[in-house]
Amino acid sequence: MFKVFQTSASLGQQLKGLITVRHYGKPNKKFLYKDGILKDQIYYYPRDNNREIPPLEGEPSKLFRVTRLKPIKGLPFWEKRILRGLGLFEHNAVAVVKNIPENNARLWKVKHLVEIQPITFKYGEPTEADIERTFLQEDGECVVVRKLEAVEITNTKLSAAEEIRNAKKRMDGETLRKDSRLKWLNAW
Repeated sequence: MFKVFQTSASLGQQLKGLITVRHYGKPNKKFLYKDGILKDQIYYYPRDNNREIPPLEGEPSKLFRVTRLKPIKGLPFWEKRILRGLGLFEHNAVAVVKNIPENNARLWKVKHLVEIQPITFKYGEPTEADIERTFLQEDGECVVVRKLEAVEITNTKLSAAEEIRNAKKRMDGETLRKDSRLKWLNAW
């Protein structure tokens, strides 16, 4: 009987060595991450030591396209408040956000709930006159249609739609309703 207690005590000590306790305190990054590379006043922590940080190409984007990916239900009030302030409270909401430190701090707090894409201008930044011909694609590319051919094609489409709307052979709404009702009542 004494041996049973000894074996269970030694087993308990062995198990105690395997069990780890999670620390909930704020980690000291300087202590945990000693291998950071300082570049342009930012510390980078590459996964392997042989990896080099790519150089920054051009200027950073002035605007971000932010899309909400996860539902709001069950989130803490501060994350809901941030999403509402960014205009992302509705389902499948998309917002255009300026790249400024205040907005970047907000986006950092909800980065697990949203997708952030930089907005690029393929044909240059739009002016006030280009607002009607500007649209934002899903990949974050802002396209400004400045070609005269595209405007002419749009005008031909509009004129074709107007011709169909004013055609004599076109059935009006009242005739369509009567015809549909007769077909419903007399299916055979």
